[in-house]
Amino acid sequence: MSIAKRSELIFLYDLSWGNPNGDPNDANKPRIDSETGINFVTDVRLKRTIRDELIARNYDVLIRDTFNEENGTLKDAKNRGVDFLPESAKQKANKNNKSTLTNEELKEFQNNIKKCIDIRMFGCVLPSEIKNASLQYTGPVQFKMGYSMHPVKLELVKGTGAFASGEGKDQKTFRQEYMLPYSLINFYGVINDRAAEITGLTEDDVKLLLDAMWYGTKNLITRTKAGQVPRLLINVAYKEKDFYIGELDKKVKFNYDIAGESVRSVKDGTMQLKELKDCLILNKEKIEKISIKMDLDLKTDINIVEELKNTGIMIDVIA
Repeated sequence: MSIAKRSELIFLYDLSWGNPNGDPNDANKPRIDSETGINFVTDVRLKRTIRDELIARNYDVLIRDTFNEENGTLKDAKNRGVDFLPESAKQKANKNNKSTLTNEELKEFQNNIKKCIDIRMFGCVLPSEIKNASLQYTGPVQFKMGYSMHPVKLELVKGTGAFASGEGKDQKTFRQEYMLPYSLINFYGVINDRAAEITGLTEDDVKLLLDAMWYGTKNLITRTKAGQVPRLLINVAYKEKDFYIGELDKKVKFNYDIAGESVRSVKDGTMQLKELKDCLILNKEKIEKISIKMDLDLKTDINIVEELKNTGIMIDVIA
């Protein structure tokens, strides 16, 4: 299996009447730039979506809810790390034990951690009570904050709860929540070949990443996320080590003729891909392959697949 190459990716998805990423420090409101009205979504939210999909597919994932057998409490990072220690070293994971791992034990521990697909993708910081067993890996897959491609409108929705407000009460509780009528979100990411050499991220892992990103977004069926639809996924893999164009997300625009806050569907506008296409053609000698997956309801100004194919760039249309 070959180590992942340097690549850039663009991922667009949308949501109607939901909350793509609430802020727990602000009444769980959707995150909105007060100056521009742009909705933004943290990279942590997207990584969690991918992890949840990988867990559902029974892949080994380090960052997930696990519980202590003794008392049923949620494990912290140190206790989670113990799960991957060699059997010969688990008794060393004690605050009162000052011993260290042998070179063989440390190597086995590192290899066990790297068997987790999310660590190969996103890295980790894993503390330990054992002096030489704390691990830190920079993730090869790095996302910037996602942002809406138009200003959004924040709506406060009120309703009644399912139960009475208290013992002996006749009236049900009231509830309120903040939602967005619509948001079309643009994520940009880079896959770092240097970090991939350390965590062991492979080209097959990258294919799995793209698949989990697309279907994980669609399968995130919760009260505030139901109806998320992946619209466009583009991954540009490069021939040259350490090379990448940069900021490809800025070369994709959503063109609409109504007020941004009034956009309610991906069909209310057209995705402008010509600038991206021109940029890719300009750098085609450095590009090994471009993988593309597109939702049928997304209207675009050009047929980017055919136009790139006509220049000789290798295009992989993801099924």
